[in-house]
Amino acid sequence: MGVELITDDEVCSSAVWDSSFDHYGLEIFPEPMTAHLLRIGEAFGSAAVDVTGHPRWSALVGKKLTHIEIVWSEDQGAVRTPYAVRLRSRETAVWIAVGRPEDGFLLGTDDVVVVFTAAFAAGLGISP
Repeated sequence: MGVELITDDEVCSSAVWDSSFDHYGLEIFPEPMTAHLLRIGEAFGSAAVDVTGHPRWSALVGKKLTHIEIVWSEDQGAVRTPYAVRLRSRETAVWIAVGRPEDGFLLGTDDVVVVFTAAFAAGLGISP
């Protein structure tokens, strides 16, 4: 799973889970998700969903990013792994993270989620 972002100048980047740092970290690649995931939009593959017009994304789509921050794991004794990236414009912030619901929420899995509020991010264990 992942999130593909396309900038105004048509540069495509993908946020996908990967294990380059340790198991299940988030990585950003300067290429489409098809370079990392198989069968997108096909049976037994990840669904391709265009969210450009979705109300949650509208505060970020078409806006200049003013800050990008990587959120790292804080597990003592473990390899530091990127768990999320925060994209901020003047209007809003969005977190793209690796994690899933499991006895609350478990960061560092092979699922990719998008979080739209600082309160929800904090509740998941992602530093707002």
